[in-house]
Amino acid sequence: MPKRNDIQKILVIGAGPIIIGQACEFDYSGTQACKVLKSEGYTVVLVNSNPATIMTDPETAHRTYVEPVTAETVAAILAKERPDALLPTLGGQTGLNTTVELNRMGVLDAYNVELIGADLDVIRKAEDRGLFHQAMARIGLEMARSSIATDMEEARAAAADIGFPVIIRPAFTLGGTGGGVAYNPEELETIAASGLEASIIGQIQVEASILGWKEFELEVMRDKKDNVVIVCSIENLDPMGVHTGDSITVAPVQTLTDRQYQRMRDAAMAVMREIGVETGGSNVQFAVNPRDGRMLVVEMNPRVSRSSALASKATGFPIAKIAALLAVGYTLDEIPNDITGRTMAAFEPALDYCVVKIPRFAFEKFP
Repeated sequence: MPKRNDIQKILVIGAGPIIIGQACEFDYSGTQACKVLKSEGYTVVLVNSNPATIMTDPETAHRTYVEPVTAETVAAILAKERPDALLPTLGGQTGLNTTVELNRMGVLDAYNVELIGADLDVIRKAEDRGLFHQAMARIGLEMARSSIATDMEEARAAAADIGFPVIIRPAFTLGGTGGGVAYNPEELETIAASGLEASIIGQIQVEASILGWKEFELEVMRDKKDNVVIVCSIENLDPMGVHTGDSITVAPVQTLTDRQYQRMRDAAMAVMREIGVETGGSNVQFAVNPRDGRMLVVEMNPRVSRSSALASKATGFPIAKIAALLAVGYTLDEIPNDITGRTMAAFEPALDYCVVKIPRFAFEKFP
């Protein structure tokens, strides 16, 4: 499919300031996307609250608003600029949460703004822990035993039923914000309260512990023709219990058999189709029991993530750029591969080398 000509102006939401649980490597992705949308002839309007980014340089977008990334601010910009479309998937969790709030306020309908990259149903099904659990059950994929809680009473009951330790996962958050592992009722009180406060819908998932299991991620892209490519497979050196963003990671995966890897690939593609991502990339996370090989789906992010930046660097496959092109109507078999110059983006990258990411903790900034 050729690019869409029924939209001319696109508003891109940036990730905001570089703080724990918010911006991460999204500047890298957002800059890629803004530049490619400009080169395709679209008018690009950017909102980002962090002036110390490449994304907010004057040449990146046609118009840049260095304003707080909140629903109220973005609503005012929508009223002034009247864009045809909104691209929320490059602003990380901030972009998705702001978009959900804009829809709740009725702003998107009022100004007739179309969501591209991921629609509201996709965002809800992926980010709402309860809906995601139901979706995985429909396609026969196993997740860790869990219960959804919207208040402390439900959280206590869920933990008592499942048994300690339990993992607390808030909905609609990034970087493990508000979540953690509770080993006893006292820790549950603190972590569950923090998670309920951090989630924009006041929801947490109380999950049976799978601490010590191996953790894997697949970066997946899908287009409107149902072409699906696994851009990169990533294995966490640290087991489940260490957040993937804080873990030493290796690409491609090292300790799976080919049969296990193919099973994981098939599962990731099934997740993409069930959730409905059809114009962009997602990050799907799995846990594997090192004793018996049992595989569980952990979660998926219907947006550019920290792992997307790593996968792009590791493979040379510009995930954010291609996600932006998919959002405006192209399909993977129409987008040239920048590395080879001869093949299309529908060809999966093959690595004959290893890439290792080692996190650097800035203790001088966060003593």
